[in-house]
Amino acid sequence: MRFGGFKTVDAIERKILDAIDARSGELLEFAEDIFRHPETGFHEVRTSGKTAEQFRRLGLSVREGLAVTGVEGRLACTLDSPGAHIAVIGELDGIVCRDHPYADAATGCAHACGHHAQLTAMLGAAIALSDPAVRSALCGEISFLAVPAEEYVPDSTRREVESAYGVKFSGSGKSELIRTGVFDTVDIAMTCHVHMAHSDAGLLLGNVAANGFLSKKIIMHGKASHAAIAPWNGINALNAATSGMNMLGLLRETFPDDEHIRVHGILLKGGDAVNVVPEEVVLEEMIRAGSLNAIKRVCGQVNRVFEGAAHAFGAKAEIRNMPGYLPVIARPADPALIDAAELLKEEVSYECATPSMFNGACTDVGDLSHIMPVVNFTHGGFCGSLHASDFAITDPVRAYIIPAKMMALTAYRLLKDHAAEGRKIISEFTPVFTAEEYIHFIEEMAGA
Repeated sequence: MRFGGFKTVDAIERKILDAIDARSGELLEFAEDIFRHPETGFHEVRTSGKTAEQFRRLGLSVREGLAVTGVEGRLACTLDSPGAHIAVIGELDGIVCRDHPYADAATGCAHACGHHAQLTAMLGAAIALSDPAVRSALCGEISFLAVPAEEYVPDSTRREVESAYGVKFSGSGKSELIRTGVFDTVDIAMTCHVHMAHSDAGLLLGNVAANGFLSKKIIMHGKASHAAIAPWNGINALNAATSGMNMLGLLRETFPDDEHIRVHGILLKGGDAVNVVPEEVVLEEMIRAGSLNAIKRVCGQVNRVFEGAAHAFGAKAEIRNMPGYLPVIARPADPALIDAAELLKEEVSYECATPSMFNGACTDVGDLSHIMPVVNFTHGGFCGSLHASDFAITDPVRAYIIPAKMMALTAYRLLKDHAAEGRKIISEFTPVFTAEEYIHFIEEMAGA
């Protein structure tokens, strides 16, 4: 039997494709529902509940409350040989984008990054792979993981979830899930996203290298005084902060181009009253770079800039590190991805990631890439810019249905024949960190 005239489809692959096509209407309804009800990181209560409900309908073993709102639907397959444990990942949260036409009126949150498409792809894969005939052809386990808080979590939310829920790695959902052991038995992570690096193809196969980041909350402590009567009796924390920002601008020319360094920030508090010398000024700076060494080095430079500026004015700089995401380690397209894309070639074009591709943004998939192999692809079906008011889905089939088929077909390729392809990926992968080493590293970065 031929599919699209390109590659032979076996009976199980046919069942996978048919299962997703048969329930495509249900998947589109799910996608639209999630799209119209965006929620911010660690607060995805409705989205989490809807996802858990779908998992239960499929007869999966469900765990809820992972890193506050995360959900796992576990599918146990044939266990008569070692097999492999795959985590098929979708992300629950939206991004604050108040100008988006479908932004939540209260929170300003919108699905302007396509995470609702990820969840739909994950659900479509769960539908296909839980079919009894398909399930019997797989060797190992699959965790369908809906994870919270991929988007950057502001300091106020970090403090809230740390206090209310005992979260310790509040920078991202995946980081906290690693810390709490949810990924301990997982061998391979599977992820997808709308295109982040430029691609004219419908599918971009492989994990493109991307920046990591660390954030700093910088509090400049000065001394209040009347701004007109006796400004000389005060210590102007705003002037000290402004000096630091100017120094930071002059420092940028020293950043090597090949390290992809970006340092950018916002002023959270500039003082209390216009006629009072500012006593406390609060900034937040984000340090992005393509390697851990570059992040660490620039972290030290930024510290010296603001500490030096504070010293010059007689102020004091209090600097708190807020660990973000690790850089994404590039991974070429795995054969399982290519085989899956070949089966869909009549419906959608594809290309493979190249070493020259780089994504200047950040994702906590980078944290996973330091611990386990991440089999990833990105897809089209949308227009506009990520995190912007013009982001919109233009082709629901390419945004939702094709990614669901890619996820399911790739998982099947990894777990069929006693998980031969999956076991090969596992045996050839050398992690940067064990889970324990990762935890220690994040704790160290928090105090850097």
